[in-house]
Amino acid sequence: MQTVKKDSLLKKYHLKDHLPKHVAIIMDGNGRWAQKRHLPRIAGHRAGALSIREIVRLAGELGIEALTLYAFSTENWKRPRQEVKLLMQLLKQYLRSEVKELLQNNVRLQTIGNRKDLPKEIQKELEASIRATAHCTGLTLVLALSYSGRADLTNAVKRIAEQVKAKKLDPKKITEETITKALSTGELPEVDYLIRTSGEMRLSNFLLWELAYSEIHITKTLWPDFRTQHFIEALRDFEGRQRRFGGVTNIIGSFTQWAR
Repeated sequence: MQTVKKDSLLKKYHLKDHLPKHVAIIMDGNGRWAQKRHLPRIAGHRAGALSIREIVRLAGELGIEALTLYAFSTENWKRPRQEVKLLMQLLKQYLRSEVKELLQNNVRLQTIGNRKDLPKEIQKELEASIRATAHCTGLTLVLALSYSGRADLTNAVKRIAEQVKAKKLDPKKITEETITKALSTGELPEVDYLIRTSGEMRLSNFLLWELAYSEIHITKTLWPDFRTQHFIEALRDFEGRQRRFGGVTNIIGSFTQWAR
């Protein structure tokens, strides 16, 4: 049934089934969206939560394996205390209201980042939601909460150093795969595609190791306005990319064909 629906959506949106396995999104622009409408910043975050619901549902229906959303960075703790408090309340509301939706769509919830930084009540809600969806086999939804790419790399190095110290790992056998597996994203598919909304051109300390060979899509659309049509446009853009991972095989092949 899921395959039939996926095929129908691919046809509807003129996609070729050459989709990324793992999409990461920097959901930027909530504050500017609210400011444009002379609304408090939290109104932008609430509107952004509706975009999350729509994109999560569509990603699952299209058969994307993992979707990682940059929900709250370690730097976001520097925001005004009242805004942070309201953001935590919104996260709690989202978890309580969306678990049923996640279960209906066979979506498994996970998190990356320092969950211990979050208020106790949020930690409990997260743990309950993760347990409730653990058996789901469709899309894996990863919320990056109190997350820092540099901190995650630092922690990975510490874990590897502890293995070396305990003589469980030979330093000469440390590879890129060793580091990848030591990261909080180690069990997830490689990140194929990064989408950033609001037009900003930076990574903002997000998935610094994982994005090494990811394709990147920047849109000026603010996150609360980012809906189905924008996601489909981004996916069409991905399908048109040639991924060479630093190689030149396709370039040489094209030149050879032209020379003939």
